[in-house]
Amino acid sequence: MDPIVLLCAFGMNAMSLVTLNAASDKFGTWYFRTQLLVSAVCVVIVGVLMLLDYDAWFRKLKYVLLAVTIGLIVYVKFFGTGSYGNENWIQIPGTDFSVQPTEFTKITFIITFALHLDAVRDKINHPLAVLSLAAHGGLICGLVFWQGDDGMALVYVGIFAIMLFGSGLSLWYFGGAGVGAVLVAPRLWNRLSSKQQSRVLYGFNPDLDPLGAGWQAISSRACIIAGGFRGAGMNGGTKYFSLSQGQSDFIYAVVAEKFGFFGTFLYLALIVALILRILSIARNTRKNYASYICIGVAGMLLVQAAENIGMCLALLPVVGITCPFLSYGPSSMLSLYICIGIIESICTHRQKYYFEREEA
Repeated sequence: MDPIVLLCAFGMNAMSLVTLNAASDKFGTWYFRTQLLVSAVCVVIVGVLMLLDYDAWFRKLKYVLLAVTIGLIVYVKFFGTGSYGNENWIQIPGTDFSVQPTEFTKITFIITFALHLDAVRDKINHPLAVLSLAAHGGLICGLVFWQGDDGMALVYVGIFAIMLFGSGLSLWYFGGAGVGAVLVAPRLWNRLSSKQQSRVLYGFNPDLDPLGAGWQAISSRACIIAGGFRGAGMNGGTKYFSLSQGQSDFIYAVVAEKFGFFGTFLYLALIVALILRILSIARNTRKNYASYICIGVAGMLLVQAAENIGMCLALLPVVGITCPFLSYGPSSMLSLYICIGIIESICTHRQKYYFEREEA
């Protein structure tokens, strides 16, 4: 196994638990206890996945995984529940818990798209190959947009683009896509609801509506400023009381107020180290598609962390996305640790047989 990957994940998980406990006067101890329980389950999941041979399962189940991805996203569209205008959850019968399926379909999307990239890697820049890849990624990303979870849809688009880049797709295609996006943007903007438009406008400049749409971003920024370099300490700080989702979407701001620059820098160092380590693993995998899986997981972490921290700093629109390994959220934590388990499985099965030699 790769100990650096585990240490980075466990380090950020520990920061999450410490922060939730330090802010229990605002959130209560329920979040801390639930996160602790979920974290313990996640460690077991990583241990199990580490022992399984990923290659023995993924190729056999690729069509099943694709069907599950599409099916879950469509199901949530019609039968999802939730609050704050985000109805992307499925209630577990007989319990108070809900799961967010799009957290888990990120994993199945990465796996199936990696297998697709592997199938066309010798002709990756052929127009027909590019069209098939665009259809695959466009279908999944489009369904998530259609479902209404804008923040998660942006993560899917980021995964899609980074995996294409990592597979060696010509930059000309990216340039053409960029030009197309600029041309389509005005029409797409007119199709957005007034709520979605205001989220974008006030997201980039929350001071335009400080008591309305910009309130959360401004409150988050105030927490980060109040933390300064040293922070207010475990029992200090008051700004985070104004955050309605401080335990999840805005926990980075709570870390900043409680533990200052040191706390936020530690998290950034851990997430960057994890991403770089996963990319390093991608260069030494036994299978080509395993390398693409690593790139997809690294891309997911990069996009999600950047998106969450950007909105906490009031630099990006508030789109309701969790901070990897830091935010409270059983679905988010479970899906992230499943990804870590898959990465560790790739590490432990780099060489299936002692005398086996395969293409890099």
